[in-house]
Amino acid sequence: MTQTYSVSVTVNGQVFKRDVEPRLLLSDFLRHELGLTGTHVGCEHGVCGACTVLFNGESARSCLLFAVQADGHAITTVEGLAKSPQALHPLQQAFWEAHGLQCGYCTPGILMTLIPFLEKNPHPTEHEVREAISGNLCRCTGYQHIVDAALLAADKLASAK
Repeated sequence: MTQTYSVSVTVNGQVFKRDVEPRLLLSDFLRHELGLTGTHVGCEHGVCGACTVLFNGESARSCLLFAVQADGHAITTVEGLAKSPQALHPLQQAFWEAHGLQCGYCTPGILMTLIPFLEKNPHPTEHEVREAISGNLCRCTGYQHIVDAALLAADKLASAK
């Protein structure tokens, strides 16, 4: 019989308590235990960025963390960005307007990478955006629309202040 550990994790503002095996990855916890399937699993080695979430406000690869490591911490997934389906986060809106996605598989991880980046760098250059997303792999685009969307989002966020 496998030993389990009790964890209490705040995800998208809601507290979840579960008993989990120590080997359960945070990405699998989010997807299978909580049904938050916006966090995608690509490489399972932390290379592609598809599983990126916010861990206490900072971008983190959820395939490299165990669920037990999230005990007592705050996680934000892509599902937690929009206030409602009708009120997208400015970054999500910019991705829609600037055609910053193709198949959408990488998009949640890119969004979760850009959230803290834009908070720390509200007026980025194209080069800085490209550097910020350099750890996120997209097989569908040449990244130009993603960069355009990030720059548009920066403008939207700056004008909202």
